[in-house]
Amino acid sequence: MVSWLTHSFIVGITVLLMVRTLILMRHGKSAYPPGVADHERPLAPRGRREAGLAGDWLRRTQPEIDAVRCSDAVRTRETLAATGISAPVEFDNAIYEATPRRLIEAIQLTDDQIGTLLLIGHSPGMPWTSWELAGNRDSTAAVELSEKFPTSALAVLEFDRPWSRVDPGTGELIRFHVPRAPKN
Repeated sequence: MVSWLTHSFIVGITVLLMVRTLILMRHGKSAYPPGVADHERPLAPRGRREAGLAGDWLRRTQPEIDAVRCSDAVRTRETLAATGISAPVEFDNAIYEATPRRLIEAIQLTDDQIGTLLLIGHSPGMPWTSWELAGNRDSTAAVELSEKFPTSALAVLEFDRPWSRVDPGTGELIRFHVPRAPKN
């Protein structure tokens, strides 16, 4: 019989050694209604459609998302809704206009039981943070990301460390995906 202490040790080691997946997503294409403040701008129909495609891609290709951190801007909330991702969500005003340093600090506060975190925000925060975290900046995914990080784009990074030790250059950028409908 395994003692409680042995069980706790095994669980602790498993959590420590677990690969963590971070998915950084830029919000969908937004509309520009007259007289609407930037923070309150909604998604355009194209933004809803492409965010839905992003959600389909996430479900098909990525580990199940355990938690979401999302800017509290209207367009990021609508992006999350259009993805159909139903993980627990924390809406955070600090993600709006955040620097890479601020976004990395938010990532570092993630509970180590979380295996996959989706972070939905804005440009330039999402592309700059993806680039900062990637240790493999000469990879195909990194080259694509450096050329353009359009709306609804997703950068997927893996880390071999607890969230609290995520720092610039410690991740491996494994995928960069831009969801677009097939052209007719």
